Amino acid sequence: MFALVTDIERYPEFLPWVIALRIRSDSEDEAVADMIVGFKGLRESFSCRVHKDRPRAVTVSYIDGPMRHLSNEWQFTAVDGGACRVDFMVDFAFRNRMFEALAGQMFDKALRKMIVAFESRADDLYAAGKVKSSEGRSASFSG
Repeated sequence: MFALVTDIERYPEFLPWVIALRIRSDSEDEAVADMIVGFKGLRESFSCRVHKDRPRAVTVSYIDGPMRHLSNEWQFTAVDGGACRVDFMVDFAFRNRMFEALAGQMFDKALRKMIVAFESRADDLYAAGKVKSSEGRSASFSG
């Protein structure tokens, strides 16, 4: 799961609303990327730094773009049977009031859609039908 989350170059292939992504730098410990996201005719780009603590955690910190702030954390814990528990936290606020209003109305639905996209990607890559989307799910956010 760590490999899936840190393979940010592939995000446009499976994550909803990710239109394009450019990797500025990538190493074993850190990546810097620019991402364009779009929703209902709105498009915004932002940059972030991805801190990699293999195999335990990924922390994303905001560099610049339409947000006042953005951070998210992924924690990975091995569980019995070769599975992995993934805990995800995101904290954000937009500068643009229109984006903030849309995010407030749609964020829970969008987060669930993104979680399903990651689960489906994991299923496609690793489990061939063995990922159970309702077990071990933990996510928190504030906006």
